[in-house]
Amino acid sequence: MAISKPDDEELRRACEPAVGGEKVVVAVRVAKSRSILGKAGRFGLRRNMAKPRVLALTTTHPSKGQSPKAHLHVLKYSSGGVLEPAKLYKLRHLTKVEVVPNDNSGCTFMLGFDNLRSQSVTPPQWTMRNIDDRNRLLFGVLNVCKEITGHLPKVVGIDVVEMAIWAKENIPAVINEAKNLDGPVAYVMTQTESQVTVERELVSQAEEEDMEALLGTYLMGIGEAEAFSERLKRELHALEAANVHSVLESEPLVQKVLQGLEAVSVSVEDMDEWLRIFNMKLRHMREDIQSIESRNNKLEMQSLNDQTLIEELDKVLERLRIPSEFAAALTGGSFDEARMLKNVEACEWLTGAISSLEVPNLDPCYANMRAVREKRAELEKLKVTFVRRASEFLRNYFASLVDFMISDKSYFSQRGQLKRPDHADLRYKCRTYARLLQHLKSLDKNCLGPLRKAYCHSLNLLLRREAREFANELRASTKASRNPAVWLEASTVPAQSPNNADTSTVSEAYAKMLTIFIPLLVDESSFFAHFMCFDVPALVSPGTPSNIKRGALDGADDDDLGIMDLDEDDAELNNISSEFGALNGALQDLLDGIQEDFYAVVDWAYKIDPLRCISMHGITERYLSGQKADAAGFVRKLLDDLESRISMQFNKFVDEACHQIERNERTVRQMGVLSYIPRFATLATRMEQYIQGQSRDLVDQAYTKLVSIMFSTLEKIAQTDPRYADIVLLENYAAFQNSLYDLANVVPTLAKFYHQASEAYEQACTRHINVIIYIQFERLFQFHRKIEDLMYTITPEEIPFQLGLSKTDLRKMVKSSLSGVDKLISAMYRKLQKNLTSEELLPSLWDKCKKEFMDKYESFVQLAVKIYQNEAIPSVTEMRDLLASM
Repeated sequence: MAISKPDDEELRRACEPAVGGEKVVVAVRVAKSRSILGKAGRFGLRRNMAKPRVLALTTTHPSKGQSPKAHLHVLKYSSGGVLEPAKLYKLRHLTKVEVVPNDNSGCTFMLGFDNLRSQSVTPPQWTMRNIDDRNRLLFGVLNVCKEITGHLPKVVGIDVVEMAIWAKENIPAVINEAKNLDGPVAYVMTQTESQVTVERELVSQAEEEDMEALLGTYLMGIGEAEAFSERLKRELHALEAANVHSVLESEPLVQKVLQGLEAVSVSVEDMDEWLRIFNMKLRHMREDIQSIESRNNKLEMQSLNDQTLIEELDKVLERLRIPSEFAAALTGGSFDEARMLKNVEACEWLTGAISSLEVPNLDPCYANMRAVREKRAELEKLKVTFVRRASEFLRNYFASLVDFMISDKSYFSQRGQLKRPDHADLRYKCRTYARLLQHLKSLDKNCLGPLRKAYCHSLNLLLRREAREFANELRASTKASRNPAVWLEASTVPAQSPNNADTSTVSEAYAKMLTIFIPLLVDESSFFAHFMCFDVPALVSPGTPSNIKRGALDGADDDDLGIMDLDEDDAELNNISSEFGALNGALQDLLDGIQEDFYAVVDWAYKIDPLRCISMHGITERYLSGQKADAAGFVRKLLDDLESRISMQFNKFVDEACHQIERNERTVRQMGVLSYIPRFATLATRMEQYIQGQSRDLVDQAYTKLVSIMFSTLEKIAQTDPRYADIVLLENYAAFQNSLYDLANVVPTLAKFYHQASEAYEQACTRHINVIIYIQFERLFQFHRKIEDLMYTITPEEIPFQLGLSKTDLRKMVKSSLSGVDKLISAMYRKLQKNLTSEELLPSLWDKCKKEFMDKYESFVQLAVKIYQNEAIPSVTEMRDLLASM
């Protein structure tokens, strides 16, 4: 074996995982390429590009009863730089090792195997890095072939002597394996033995014996070189002379040969002429055959085209044929319920037939054919005839259904019996023609407009009759005492408390009207939208109140006509929007006029008890919040109108109450608490009892308007006699606070007016007390005011020298104002008590009066002590003790 380098050892270890546990004898890096016919690079560079590979020669250890095997593995590098198997050759099929002659370096060779599936494919070329790698690999291959397979491949293009010399220099020992019963035994050969082995490997035994026999036949007798050279020259001249003599002797033979050649040449020329003639005839025959084949192909193609054309024409004729049973149903068939299945089948066929003659479904080449145009016109006539007949039948059918129900009084409410409207039978009969309407829409969308108007007109008569009879019987069967509408009217007689009769039955009657008819109208709207083929989603929204949703869902299964909802992309959203507009316009025709009966119930409830407008407003708002704005458009509009009507009636009551308050100022002069103050508290208490749901805003607006009028009217009444204005104000503001104290704690709007009344009360008290104090102690506080005014212009030391403010003037003023002060205070108390009608206010007013007087007197004493020192003035303590003792 050749001497291994360290990198060769590493390469052998790297190859061991990739060869499946076999023993690696030799591993060499090579470059794989492929050359066709020995002309490398003539074809695509990409295909012939050299690829790095590793050739690994391996052997397997034989087990008992088996022979050893030798393989040549081709390994390639993966993306991670790891060797992986690419191809496997068995050495027992190796027949030839050939060095490529185009490679001057001698490092490129090919391996020939006798088991390749395609021998026409040129085997790959393997290029070594150097001659040593090539010799090492070939030496190992030859050794393994001899030891394991028992034969040697043919070696071409390699110098045997050069190979032997290389083996002598580079192979110190060879590891061989001998077989015995126990397995392989390795032994080492000497260099001489290795050389003999190599020579015997390169030259077979038979070849060597032939070479020895050939050399033995020659007895050259070589002694001296000059004698041997002279001998060779003589033999050469003898050979040349013999050749010339033989040529001269063979001249007649040459002539005969030339004559034969000339005869052959003439024959060949004649043969060439005949061949040219035959070739021309064959060419003409070939052209005739090609012409015949071309005509045959054209005839065959024409036959196929004719057959295909006949099939297509059969299909077109099948499309153009009108079945007699469908033609009879479309032009003169009955629309009875038993015949509807046939009519629907005829509609489906007609729709499909018209669609099949349109360009998307029909080849454009057939679109302008006369037969197609005539058949399309015939189908259009059938469509127009059928649509006209079906529309006329449905209009008459809707009118007859409604007329039958209107003529039967058992469908409506009667005296002593409220009848809930039931349209189940009507919808069942209409549903029979639902599919017919869908087909009419697909045939002629414009025909639905008159049908929708006819249906709306007929059903509108029925709904209005049902609502009118129900509303009349509802009012007649509801018993409730009428409450007066006059709450805040001024009267000279003692105030009478309003009637407290229970009028809850009025609100219940209104709620029953909504409970019965709002779900009915929503159901009718939903049924109408689906029955008349409006492309809109369902009309009952998830936010509908439970009572509405229950009524709507009672007939949900019955009203399902199987119309699919549309997907909500941009184009379909525009279509849905336009459909909603058309639907709401049709619903206006369907339900218009029914609102008058709802208005009648609202007006009737207002006349019995105007305050019931509050609870009716809350009921309406609850139903209104459950309706989808863009779905049941008319129902929402009806509820909006009802809410507006209720608000208008309630505002009418509030305006009348305001007029009642304003009429107080045209009465005679009033003292004490005005009559509308306590009455408003009773009215507010009753209004709070009636609030339901969202009616708080309505009541707060009424509070704001009423209290504003009350306060403004109070101010006007107080100004009729300025002497008693403050007394009137403080008594009425105090009464307002006392009567609304409990409500103000729970109603924010009333709390705001409560605080406003409290501020006005404090201001009126302050003004009235100041007037009483100044009446009794006018000189004292005028003197005090003069001193205060001068304090802004001169110093305190200069004030006693001013006219009217000397110490003498101070003593006179104190003597006249404070002598008999207890009598003055008693007079002040009597004055406060004289015109006050609310005795419960007197203690708080007297306390305010004493506090205000002491504040003013204390301010006077402080100023007097500062300016008039050492003057005898009653002290603040003495005055406070005097007031406390009284």
